[in-house]
Amino acid sequence: MIARYSKVDLLCLDEFGYLNLDKKGAKLLFQIFTEREECKATAVATNSPFAKWDKTFGDARLCAAIVDRITFRCTLIQTGTESYRFRITEAERRK
Repeated sequence: MIARYSKVDLLCLDEFGYLNLDKKGAKLLFQIFTEREECKATAVATNSPFAKWDKTFGDARLCAAIVDRITFRCTLIQTGTESYRFRITEAERRK
């Protein structure tokens, strides 16, 4: 699995942090990020701030290492707190 996800040019992770990972899953994701570091692009979409990611990974040290890897030479894009889906729904209701 590590080799599979390490080879793709762009790995997109949506709703990151929504579900908590078990220890094995968190370590696997860490290995995937490590393999991709500085050679492949990774996009992560989340509503959860980095400070809350330790709950997702269940281990503060592992969480810090993952955040370190995915934020190294990255571009952070913050889109705000307004939900795109909610805005579309509201616009459709007004029609």
